Amino acid sequence: MTREIKIGDIKVGANNPLILIAGPCVIESEKHCLDTAKKIKDIAQESDIPFIFKSSFDKANRLSIDSYRGPGFKRGLEILAKVKQKLKVPVLSDIHCQSEIKEAAKILDIIQIPAFLCRQTDIVVNAAKTGKIINIKKGQFLAPWDILPIIKKIESTGNKSILITERGACFGYNNLVSDFRSLAIMRQFGYPVIYDATHSVQLPGGKGGCSGGQREFVPGLSRAAVAFGCDGLFLEAHPDPDNAPCDGPNMIDLKELQKVLKQIKRIEAAL
Repeated sequence: MTREIKIGDIKVGANNPLILIAGPCVIESEKHCLDTAKKIKDIAQESDIPFIFKSSFDKANRLSIDSYRGPGFKRGLEILAKVKQKLKVPVLSDIHCQSEIKEAAKILDIIQIPAFLCRQTDIVVNAAKTGKIINIKKGQFLAPWDILPIIKKIESTGNKSILITERGACFGYNNLVSDFRSLAIMRQFGYPVIYDATHSVQLPGGKGGCSGGQREFVPGLSRAAVAFGCDGLFLEAHPDPDNAPCDGPNMIDLKELQKVLKQIKRIEAAL
C-alpha cells in the first residue's frame, strides 16, 4: 500500500479514490486557462473524481526555437493563482531552474519536476526543501527502479510528500511505449503513482520541429492503467486540441475527457 498524500482536502494513495490531474499543456491566456479549468472541474465533479489543475507557465524544453512557450514565469504564476483562488482547486506546474523554486512554491500546491530534469540533483533537492508536494515525472529514458534514488534525494531533505508519474519509455526514435509493470514496481517504493496517458502517446520530435502524438490511444491506455493499478491519472485536456499551440496531437478534447472519466470510474468500482 502506498503512503497517503494530502493535497488540501484531496487524499491520494493508500486506499483513497483515484484522482485526476488535468489541464491544457501550457497556459495560453488568463481567460482560456480559467474557462478550461472550470470546465474540467465540472466534468470531474460529475464523475466524482478529485481534481488538480495542471498547466505550464513556460515550456522550456521544446525542440524548436519557434515553439510556443507560454506567458512566462511571473505572468503564468499570476494566472495559476487566479485559478486557485476563483475555482478553489489545487494547482500544479513544472519548474525548470532553481531560480524559479522560491516564488513558485508560494503559489503551487504541487511542484512538478519535468521528465527531462528528473536527475538534476540541485533542482530536485531545492524543490524538496520548500516542503511542498513534489511530483517526479519519470524520465522516458529511465527504468522504473531508477526512480528510487530520486525519491531518496527528496527524502534527504525530510520531505516525504512525493508523487511519481509514469509517462512512457523511449521505444526507438520518436516513439514511446507504456510498460504497466512500472506502475507496480514504483508503487513498491511507498508513494502514490500517477499514470500520464497523454504524454505516453506523444511522438517526441515526430513532426521534425515539434512533437506529434496519437491521442486516439489515450482512452484505452487510461482504462488499462486504472485496471492494472495506479493512484491517479494525468491527462492533458483542451477544448480544441487540433488548434492548441503546444502538444495538441497528444491532448484530448474535453468531450472525450468526460467519456474517459466515466469509464475509469466503472473500472475503479469493479476493482
